[in-house]
Amino acid sequence: MTAVRNLRVRPDLLYLASGWSTLVTDVRGRIAGTDPHGFFVDNTRVLSRERITVDGREPVPFSTANVSGHAQLSYAELGDGEQLPSRAAYLMTERFVGPGLRTRLTVASYAARPLRFALEIRVEADFADTSEAETGRRLQHGDVDARWDPATGELRLSYLRAELDRSVAVRIRADPPVTYADGAFRVDLAVPPGGSARVELLVEPVFDGARRAAPPPVFTEPDDPAARARVRLAAELAGLSSSNFDVTAAWRCAVEDLAVLPLGEPAGPAAPMAGLPIYQEIFGRDTMTASWQALLAGPTMLADSLRLNAHHLGQRLDDWRDEEPGEPLHEARRGPVSALGLNPFTGYYGDWSTAPDFLVFLGQYLAWTGDLDTVRDLLPTARRALGWIERYGDPDGDGFLEYHCRSRAGLKNQGWKDSDTAIVDEDGRVVPNPIATSELQGYWYAALRHAAVVFTVTGHPARGAALLVRARALRRRFHRAYWLPERGCYAMALGPDKRPVRSTNSNDGHLLTTGIVPARVAARVADRLLAPDMFSGWGVRTLSADHPAYNPFSYHRGSVWPVEAGTVGLGLARYGCWAHLHRLAEGMFAAAALFDGHRLPEVLSGLPRDPAHPFPGVYPNSCSPQAWSASAVIALVQALLALRPAAPLRTVFVDPHLPEWLPDLRLEGVRVGGATVDLTVRRRRGGRATVTARGDRLAIVRRAPHQAISVSAQV
Repeated sequence: MTAVRNLRVRPDLLYLASGWSTLVTDVRGRIAGTDPHGFFVDNTRVLSRERITVDGREPVPFSTANVSGHAQLSYAELGDGEQLPSRAAYLMTERFVGPGLRTRLTVASYAARPLRFALEIRVEADFADTSEAETGRRLQHGDVDARWDPATGELRLSYLRAELDRSVAVRIRADPPVTYADGAFRVDLAVPPGGSARVELLVEPVFDGARRAAPPPVFTEPDDPAARARVRLAAELAGLSSSNFDVTAAWRCAVEDLAVLPLGEPAGPAAPMAGLPIYQEIFGRDTMTASWQALLAGPTMLADSLRLNAHHLGQRLDDWRDEEPGEPLHEARRGPVSALGLNPFTGYYGDWSTAPDFLVFLGQYLAWTGDLDTVRDLLPTARRALGWIERYGDPDGDGFLEYHCRSRAGLKNQGWKDSDTAIVDEDGRVVPNPIATSELQGYWYAALRHAAVVFTVTGHPARGAALLVRARALRRRFHRAYWLPERGCYAMALGPDKRPVRSTNSNDGHLLTTGIVPARVAARVADRLLAPDMFSGWGVRTLSADHPAYNPFSYHRGSVWPVEAGTVGLGLARYGCWAHLHRLAEGMFAAAALFDGHRLPEVLSGLPRDPAHPFPGVYPNSCSPQAWSASAVIALVQALLALRPAAPLRTVFVDPHLPEWLPDLRLEGVRVGGATVDLTVRRRRGGRATVTARGDRLAIVRRAPHQAISVSAQV
């Protein structure tokens, strides 16, 4: 196959972020006034165009790159650098993103005589929503008032919408006098021989009377909540090295991405946003899922994600927001489209997966950390989430979770696959609501089991025992209702008529992970997931390529999601399906190797891995970095080790099965409970591996997962 390297998602853009602020430029670092360029704060574009000219001409940077996650640096030539005697001078543009934006412009001279330059800066703001800038379609409009105050040297651009109090203050800092006329700042710079002159442009949003200060001009992390969370994560997240370069590079990129994505929310500073450049918001399930998959690298993200979700539980019945008491938040945005009530997403609750996910991930957090204090603090939230499921999750009382949408602007589908056309019958028709998708039943089963442990260890053993009884009953009931023996897989869902939706799809991988699949059919389920119509060679397709609704570039009807590879990989390891896991992991690490920096995008296409398709391409509007694509890399490594923590017992259970293409790996700084350990794993002939540990006193016990033993006994 033709060698492919350094694919870029959104190749015409550069973007960087800090907390709720994002800067999107072209690849030369310019804000050219075209969508989706701009500086966004709280999903609002407060700088839509910036034009910098020197002596009436726009310098064109010849070198531009992001530095860390929050800064950018570019260089442009001013004049002919090869002219003699030398008149060489260069413009260095440094950008620093924080609550506000600081742009530092430095003219450096290499000439033997003084040089003079007229620097002019024009700025505009349109206060578009992030979603509007992404699509190029405006849903809300308002005039922008521009007022220059010569006393303060500040330009104030204000959005003239009575329902919104949003403006931005723009200032220039320079030693020479600054003038403003005809919509432009002007500074006349005198640059001494071999010297430099500097100008700073400060862009500071003012929302509801509160000013967001521009950050200091440093490439190291500033001092704000999001930056402090980044520093903390960078110090915590475990490292990995291997003789396999692609695995090493993919892990390094994953932990670096996770360390730059915290939103800095007070309730959970290290909880990550979903992805850049368009999902800079609170996403309940995405935040927790990424943090759960990344537990092998460190527990802080999950602790903060659980706390953040606990802070945003539904309080009332509100059809517009699909909100019900005790229901966890699906997503929260701050842009003008939401703030003006054109959609319900200032706080939208329409999702059936977040509540069971909270219970599962709380149990996982306990297993990894043994942190009973945090678990007790979150126990009231667990009770309320459990109460929401019991009261609202199963409206018709048939024993399965089934979703519906009450909001006229809400999400039709409210399981893991939440696009409007994600759930289709075998003839390719969209299934109407209410729908009981298969993965939701698996999540509910796992939630009952994890909640049973949580309630038992916090002093409520009777409730824990009752939850286990319900889990066993659900497992039996689910297999009877959803299993399609002639296809070797489970139904995608039960439709409103309670009949199985017989569309082969990726949900079965989630079912393996939750443990709801009986051991006697697990191998058949794994075989079906890795069959040619389901496995593209890079990953598992969301929908079979043989399905009439298949579209390789759709969101959920045939695309490949790296996050699913992480989840499916853990499920395959749970049942000891090693050959299947090795194929899946190889495909995903090979896909990572195609992309710049080994960064997996949000969604790959479902195109097959063959000579006609040397790379899969991506879903057209993919984010990159995406938190749960990064976490999938970490989850796959955990799956290959079959690593299961038992922090209260100061024990880690492992059963590593490394493929030939991964002969060794070393993990440094794995945290389980209060212990930190380094693990070295080396493959032996036949695929078994040796494990050595160094660090705090922690028992490393070699033991196959219970269900893997059961599957082995079936063979």
